[in-house]
Amino acid sequence: MITFTKAQISSLLATGVDFLVTFLLIRLAGVPIVAGGATGTICGGVTHFMVSRNWVFNAQEGKWAAQLNRYVLVWIGNFLLNVSGLWLITHYTGITGMLAKVIVAVTVAVCYNYVLQKRFVFK
Repeated sequence: MITFTKAQISSLLATGVDFLVTFLLIRLAGVPIVAGGATGTICGGVTHFMVSRNWVFNAQEGKWAAQLNRYVLVWIGNFLLNVSGLWLITHYTGITGMLAKVIVAVTVAVCYNYVLQKRFVFK
């Protein structure tokens, strides 16, 4: 249960980075929602790997290159799910950009990320 709680804190931190970058790019820099969301997702992914490896799963003893390779594979799926989900929701519903970002991010986190991080990346 402690690992799960730490994973949720790590995800919240990474999501905070993701959303902050997305918000700043969209609102202040005028970047389109999908490009801003993609950049935010990249920044959140880097944050999540570092925090998960060093704090959540205490996996510093494992070879970081192998962990990073597995993380990148899972993260590519995460990235594709987030960006395509964001595009689908913003193009086929009346949901605004940031609300769509929240819906997609939570869905991907619950249904995809934690399980693969625990059982594949930092096993």
